[in-house]
This record gives sequence, C-alpha cells and structure tokens, in this order.
Amino acid sequence: MPEDVVRALPAEVVARAADLDAADPLAAFRAEFVLPEGVVAYLDGNSLGRPLAATRERLARFVDGEWGERLIRAWDERWMERPTVVGDRIGRVVLGGAPGQTVVGDSTTVLLYKLLRAAVDARPDRPEIIADTENFPTDRFVLTSVAAETGRTIRWIEPDPATGVQPAEVAALLSDRTAVVLLSHVAYKSAYIADLPGITAAAHAAGALVLWDLSHAVGVVDLRLDDAGVDLAVGCSYKFLNGGPGAPGFGYVARRLQAELTQPISGWMGHAEPFAMGPDYVPAEGIRRFLSGTPPILGMIPVEDMLGLIERAGMPAVRAKSVLLTEFTVAVADEVLAPLGVVVASPRDPERRGGHVTLEHDRMREVVDELWRRGVIPDFRRPRGLRIGLSPLSTSFTEVAAALGHVAELLGRRRD
Repeated sequence: MPEDVVRALPAEVVARAADLDAADPLAAFRAEFVLPEGVVAYLDGNSLGRPLAATRERLARFVDGEWGERLIRAWDERWMERPTVVGDRIGRVVLGGAPGQTVVGDSTTVLLYKLLRAAVDARPDRPEIIADTENFPTDRFVLTSVAAETGRTIRWIEPDPATGVQPAEVAALLSDRTAVVLLSHVAYKSAYIADLPGITAAAHAAGALVLWDLSHAVGVVDLRLDDAGVDLAVGCSYKFLNGGPGAPGFGYVARRLQAELTQPISGWMGHAEPFAMGPDYVPAEGIRRFLSGTPPILGMIPVEDMLGLIERAGMPAVRAKSVLLTEFTVAVADEVLAPLGVVVASPRDPERRGGHVTLEHDRMREVVDELWRRGVIPDFRRPRGLRIGLSPLSTSFTEVAAALGHVAELLGRRRD
C-alpha cells in the first residue's frame, strides 16, 4: 500500500487483514481470476464479477472447436440442451433446486417479465400484487407495466431501507385478493436479506404466489429454494456468477407449477418441436417451455466456469468467507471511517446481510471518483452511498483494507 494510505490505517488493521488472508482456506482461488496490475482493489463484484483466466482459454477453444469445426451441427450435438443443462447446474450448485426447474436464457429483465406475467395470469380472480418501493428499478418498472397490462393494483410496501422488507409488512397486505408477491432476496442498496422462507410460507397461506429476484443473492448466499417451497425466481449471472457483461439471466419455476403457468412470449425455442415449423404454438414439456428465442450459447461459457469454481469451493465455504469479508469491512468502517462521519448503512447482523456493505457520507460521490482514478473500484449509489461488493473467491482481505485506507485518507485530507 502507498505510505499515505498505510498511515490512514491502524497497524492492527493491516495486520488483521494479513492474518485473515493467511488463514483463508479459499485464498488460492483468487489466483484463478484475471488480476490486472492497474487495479489496486476491485470492490464491485456485486455489479460485474472479474473474469476467470480459464474462460479466456475456453472461449478460444470454443471458437476453434465447437463453433469453428462443428458449425451448425453443434446445435444438434449439444447446444439445444445447453439452456437446461446449465440451468440444472445453477440449480444444483447455487440455488438448492432439483433438476428440471431452472433454465438459462434472455436477460433478467425479460425473464422477470415472463414469470411475473405468467404468475399474475395464473391467479385471474386476484386483482392485487404486493411489492416494495425500495426494490431495484427494473423490478418496479416491469411490475408497473404488468399491472397496467393486466388491470392489477399494486400494494406498495415502503420499508425502512436499513432493515428491508419485514414479514409483518407483507402479512399486513396479504389477502384473498393477492395474486403475486414480488421481492428481492437481498436488497441492492443495503444488502438486507429478506426472510425468504417465512414470506413464502405466508404468501402460500393466503393462496398467493411469490416471485423472488435473486440477483444479489445467487453465488454469495447459501440458497435452498426447494426446501423453502419457492414458486418462482429470477437472477442474473454477471455478478457473483462472473458471467461477464450482458451475460444471460436464469429463471426458476417449481416443478409443481410448470404445467399451470403460461409464459407470455411464445418463441420457437419453447415449442414442443422447435423444428416442426408448424402453424401453432405447442409448449414444450417442463422448464423448457419458458424459453423464447435462441439461447446465448457464448454467454453461458463463463457462467459454467464460475459454477465449477463455486462447486469446488462449496457454497457453505463461499458464504462463510462472504460473512468474514463483510464483518471485516464493517469493523474497519466503525474503527477508521466512523470518526470521519461515515455511516454503515447495511445490516449489522451477518445473518441478515448479503455480500456487500454500503457506507454513507455526504462526500462519497467525489471520493468514489478519486478512488476510481487510483485503481480502487467500488460503486456509488445516490445520494451518498459507497457500495463495497465483496465477491468471496476473488477478493482478499488485504485488498479491502487497502481500499478502506484510501477512503480514510481521502476523507481525512478533505476534512482537514
């Protein structure tokens, strides 16, 4: 670390980071990622994960082999089944979902629309949808469109951003008028983890379905969708699954609901016989019916590589390191940054905190701009939040300490 940054940190913090790295059973995995010298600390893995070095090599082999040599024959040989094969692997490794319930294809936004619309249509006599005002903009925008299309009313929860949506807030709005509850499992601002099993059970007791957005949970929180009786879920693969920019999303539909739901974008890939080219749409059996257009074969390659890494590490171990990383961040923020006016805006309880920590200060916009110039890369969330995304397999404790030292040095210098 630069000397001025070291001076901004107590020696005990620097030593603690080094000790945590030395004791980290997952430390060796970091070397499997692309780690350019110009990046001092990458703390935005909850927006875009680092690429794996193996992916570079595998993409080259794909161009020369599967694509270059097999050409269109590869569709018959393996590509047609790739959306469900990779979907099953996502289900097994990071969702706690049995085979035949997860599929890869489309963006998260499109999958969210398809599953939300299908869920609403499956409850035609129920005119209300429950959602929260703190959810990610895409979720709120898609919901507003679906409500307008179907004549539904949205019952908005206005949760405390620091504590997230509480089961009691959902229960207060549930009734025999509720068709669907749409929530994120991990809040994109604060990292608050919602009570997925409790809220799902309460919705089911009222006869409603629940659609969970797992974008900030998958690959960093140990999920058990089948055990919790989850109905529907969507998520992206470019955050903690390291799929790269524009990587495809995934959709999970519980097996018990697949025949009941009608997805609204009827494309040829979801047809029972895609190459029949007949006049009418006949949905495929099972999860494949939720496909629409041609699946992004190239986009699944990095996701498969990261799933292999997570499977080698084991999700419980990944989650354990995630907790240690966020605990270290909160502890250093309390010790070093709180005297400079920084507030931790994420849950204190690690059981309720996902894979990122949000720090608030009125000068965070200018601080983040300068951090980026220094090769320290978190992200900024208006109006005053610095969001530190901690991807467990690619992030070291020393890296986090260095980043927080830069923040302390900048805020201390500006305050003086």
